[in-house]
Amino acid sequence: MAKLPTPAPTRPPRAKNPPLPPLPDISGLDADTASVTYSTHRTKLSTHRTDLSEHRTDLSEYRTDLSTERTEMSMRRTGMSFQRTRMSDDRTLMSVIRTSLSLIGFGFTIYQAFQKLRDAGAIASAAAPRNFGIALVSLGILMLIIGMVRHVQFMRELKTTREAMAKEGLIFAQSTFPVSSTFWIAVALLLLGFGAIISMVFKIGLFG
Repeated sequence: MAKLPTPAPTRPPRAKNPPLPPLPDISGLDADTASVTYSTHRTKLSTHRTDLSEHRTDLSEYRTDLSTERTEMSMRRTGMSFQRTRMSDDRTLMSVIRTSLSLIGFGFTIYQAFQKLRDAGAIASAAAPRNFGIALVSLGILMLIIGMVRHVQFMRELKTTREAMAKEGLIFAQSTFPVSSTFWIAVALLLLGFGAIISMVFKIGLFG
């Protein structure tokens, strides 16, 4: 269950700074009375300082609440940055899939086109186009495998780092971290690539 955001702290009201107690006039007073008068004045000054100290304490607690809120927001931003990094790596894998699909499709198309021309008697041999098509499909499969391996390694490292930071209380990690659907698309394309190269090398009609 996601943690509800805490309400923003309320700033304490501005303190009304009362004027300092006036210095008492001890003219004509005896020593004991003057001492008591000065003692009363010191008590008033102490009360004045206490009021100011309490207000400073309230302001300090307010700043602490603000700092706590900023820390919580920073933890949430850090947690979301892991999701952004994961989606960024998904986009990287998508670009690998597009390039691999282009190589596999182009290589298979070259092979099929020249194979049809040879069967129709338009050309004597289709060995060179066949080898070139196989090379393109193999390159596409190799590139896809490398991209998938790199994607899995990066995702494992990212998930491990995220879990470690969550255990230490450095980030919020309530959101899920599922296996990328892009990876399963890459697996499907890899199977198609293997089917294409098997059909080309062994001349088996896997695709009809």
